[in-house]
Amino acid sequence: MEIKVLGPGCAKCNTLVKLTHDVVEQNGINATIIKVDDIMEIMKYGVMSTPALVVDEKVVLKGRIPTSEELKQLLTK
Repeated sequence: MEIKVLGPGCAKCNTLVKLTHDVVEQNGINATIIKVDDIMEIMKYGVMSTPALVVDEKVVLKGRIPTSEELKQLLTK
């Protein structure tokens, strides 16, 4: 699984990166996590509100930070 966290580096974006790493590690999810901060790359996903989460090239969350449980559900379904 490839997970991308889209965001320019704001506090919320950094929080989502850390939360994603934590949930992946705690649940033994086999994933590569990539932080994307290039605004042109972010725009390719049609995301106007960051942070956003992309799982296997599909935008699954944008504009907010999920709870740990919600993030776990997004990554394990």
